[in-house]
Amino acid sequence: MKTTPTARQSERAILVKLIRPSESPREVEESLEELGRLVESAGGVIAGQALQTRKTPDPAYYIGKGKAEEIRLTAEERRCDLVIFDDDLSPAQVRNLERSVGKRVLDRSELILDIFAQRARTDQAKLQVELAQLQYLLPRLTRMWEHLSRIRGGIGLRGPGETQLEVDRRVVRKRIGHLTQRLEQVRGRRERQRDRRSSAFNIAIVGYTNAGKSTLFNLLTRSQVATGDRLFETLDARTRSFDIDSPRGAVITDTVGFIRKIPHHLIASFRATLEEVVEADLLLLVVDVSLSGKFDHMIVVREVLSDLGIDDKPVIHVFNKIDLPGGVEGAREMRLHHPDGIFISAALPLGIEDLVKAIGREIRKDEVLMEYSFPATDTHTLSRLYEEGKILQKSTVAGMLTVRVRMEREAGNRLLREGISGIPLD
Repeated sequence: MKTTPTARQSERAILVKLIRPSESPREVEESLEELGRLVESAGGVIAGQALQTRKTPDPAYYIGKGKAEEIRLTAEERRCDLVIFDDDLSPAQVRNLERSVGKRVLDRSELILDIFAQRARTDQAKLQVELAQLQYLLPRLTRMWEHLSRIRGGIGLRGPGETQLEVDRRVVRKRIGHLTQRLEQVRGRRERQRDRRSSAFNIAIVGYTNAGKSTLFNLLTRSQVATGDRLFETLDARTRSFDIDSPRGAVITDTVGFIRKIPHHLIASFRATLEEVVEADLLLLVVDVSLSGKFDHMIVVREVLSDLGIDDKPVIHVFNKIDLPGGVEGAREMRLHHPDGIFISAALPLGIEDLVKAIGREIRKDEVLMEYSFPATDTHTLSRLYEEGKILQKSTVAGMLTVRVRMEREAGNRLLREGISGIPLD
């Protein structure tokens, strides 16, 4: 599906926020700031804001009709092309608002989908974006064809809008089914890839969008994936090897960033990517410690992880951007709540050695240092030790070979079942 472009610099937007009585001024400010960053990430220019406090949204206009008229005048005065709402709108609300303000109206989901369409590079990401767009479009087809449904009546008088609507629904549903099938094939390939590296320790970097995950990923894996000060810079999960002293070896996966009120159908479409998180042995939860909303961002990430059913995975909290204004104070706050957290600047870099040590401790929780003694002529036992662990030291005395090897505990159990016994040293 071709997305409606919002990425031209000439497109000027008014941001609209409906304030609930329960929202604090700080929450309102951060919500608008994030919406503005989404618009800028899409390539738009912010030309103004419109705020209204209501207990509940208006069923017809979301905001009041008077506020809609006020927005129309502001849009004309400031030569705006778009009016963008911080929440999702119903098809009827979009139709009524576009008639009232005389401009294109987008809601939060449509804006995010537009950004995703711009960022998608791999076949998997493009499939996921198109699927999410079609799932967003399907319930909105009725209103899109309303202008063709004026002819009503009995037999022989059915309107072309109704006929075309049913045709379009069938086409969209068929395409959704096709995309779902192709994504299942992608999912199968990724599972086979994970099986091939199942012996390695799997680490996933997760966090709020623009927290610095990709910059950290580049540091840890010596990669050069694209980074930038834009929301949703990374869409595709990227996995690279991580050089660490462990018999298993390790890989790290960089994942799509999370955000407030991310559309549920978007999470569903990107499940193939997020499954890298589900399969991980360890999560690095990256937080931009310089932001005032850092605690809220952690809550959002935790909620998404909970939706994926992975609340119980080991987590290292990585508090990033300590070099930015507010970073020192933010780090001081976070240390009170997460004294075991790792505080870094991925950009400078600072604190990366501490993070690598923390990752090493997590990996070695399931490992043991063993010592084996056996005749030097027993090449089978020596071969099995090389297969199951990492040889650290060998010495031969009076025809007996002594080997110190670090391995997984389960590997030691496998050798024991084969009759190869050793002495644990730690």
